[in-house]
Amino acid sequence: MASWWDLRPFFRFQSVRTRFQEFRTREVQLGSHTVSSHGYAVARTHKHDWLILLLLVLIVISLYIIHPFHRFVGKDMMTDLKYPLKSNTVPAWAIPIYAILLPIVIFLGVYIRRRDVYDLHHAVLGLLFSVLITAVFTEAIKNAVGRPRPDFFWRCFPDGKDVYDKWGDVICHGDQKVIKEGYKSFPSGHTSGSFSGLGFLSLYLSGKIKAFDRKGHVAKLCIVFLPLLVASLVGISRVDDYWHHWQDVFAGGLLGLTVATFCYLQFFPPPYHSEGWGPYAYFRMLEESRGMTQVPSVQNSGQAQLAEAQAESQEEQGFHGCMGLTLSRDHNAALNDFESGRG
Repeated sequence: MASWWDLRPFFRFQSVRTRFQEFRTREVQLGSHTVSSHGYAVARTHKHDWLILLLLVLIVISLYIIHPFHRFVGKDMMTDLKYPLKSNTVPAWAIPIYAILLPIVIFLGVYIRRRDVYDLHHAVLGLLFSVLITAVFTEAIKNAVGRPRPDFFWRCFPDGKDVYDKWGDVICHGDQKVIKEGYKSFPSGHTSGSFSGLGFLSLYLSGKIKAFDRKGHVAKLCIVFLPLLVASLVGISRVDDYWHHWQDVFAGGLLGLTVATFCYLQFFPPPYHSEGWGPYAYFRMLEESRGMTQVPSVQNSGQAQLAEAQAESQEEQGFHGCMGLTLSRDHNAALNDFESGRG
């Protein structure tokens, strides 16, 4: 038996377990979960979420097709609705580019660096949910409220000749599509869409760069506020173009940022959390991988103990070989004397 101060078996046992766990952790953390290896499995796990996204797309299209509520617009109300009819500074086709494609490009950049399909999948899924849920809310509220835009007069009466019925409501004779858009002022779709996409990106970046790690790096906040600044400028352009009242822009920004926050927290911890740099699924996968190492660790411990016993016996034979031979001879001689009756 080894002496009590002999710590070699202990270190031998610890090295087996430690090396195995380090190997598993290193395998997980160095990008073993890529799109090619685990992308299909992750997407299949969230197949119902992707189906819901398709449903949301159909709902948005349906809400955009139906006509909004035609609110009563009297002659005395036209004072605030005679702003000139202008084109959009930020066209509608640009919203998907900077609110969806730009964040996805950044997500891909993070994926190339980390090789974590969980982060990429959940970031894209959360972003699409944020944008589409916001679009559903925006179009539904637009159709329900039916608030006229600041340039409603020129949409309704492009020739400048206003006509009213016996109740004092407008009788528009302009382009029906232009008139339809004239009743969809509240809330601002450009603003809500911008804040839903860029707001999600801002939360994502704040978690990745650990902006709230209590170390006082203000430069990180500049990176976090940049997407919000772009979204705010888009909202301001809607007021400058006389397509929206300031209340429409404020409500749209609040709506988009609120939905973005809820969707982000569905997949990621809060940015100020110690684990805010990764999605919930990533840390869940780490816990499962650690659990898988417990069974091999038990087996390795048994093998290690067997190796310890063999090593100890070999060491004892090596260090005490002569003594062992002497004890063996004395024991055999005593046994022979006992059997012959001489003992």
